[in-house]
Amino acid sequence: MTDWTPIVFVTFKVLIFGTCMFFAIKWHYDQGKKGGNKTDRRTLLRTCAKLAALFMLAVLTVLFLTFTLASKLGMDLNLP
Repeated sequence: MTDWTPIVFVTFKVLIFGTCMFFAIKWHYDQGKKGGNKTDRRTLLRTCAKLAALFMLAVLTVLFLTFTLASKLGMDLNLP
């Protein structure tokens, strides 16, 4: 019964990701053909810095929650 589960889920995942990637590439290609998407370099760098900071905050939050949960469960987190 469980032999078909990975096949179905992997196939579903590949189809969904493939469809999303197709539409994302198509949208970016269409935006490039319009030529109206001209942002200045400063705005682009500011946006990239904000996204990088948000990503680092998310990573640190997940790391903190992981170690907090591990210590609550009584796992030994000391290095040898």
